[in-house]
Amino acid sequence: MPKNKPNKGLLKRIRITKSGRVKSKPAFSGHLRSHKSGETMRSYRKAKYAHASDVKRAAAMLHCRIVAGDKTQVNKTESPED
Repeated sequence: MPKNKPNKGLLKRIRITKSGRVKSKPAFSGHLRSHKSGETMRSYRKAKYAHASDVKRAAAMLHCRIVAGDKTQVNKTESPED
């Protein structure tokens, strides 16, 4: 039986963070920068995270489960009140 192979081109373009988010480089930031404004160039430095629908597509291309964790979730321990 053949094995499912991940898409190697996608593997080179994205990173899966510890919390399960898909991180990539913004488009149009590689070269030909002289005509772009400073504000545009600064915006390219910010991390770009994929939308939920794109995460589903990436998981299908990589043949793996990508479970995005909720970044607002905090583990709280109950403390007895005095």
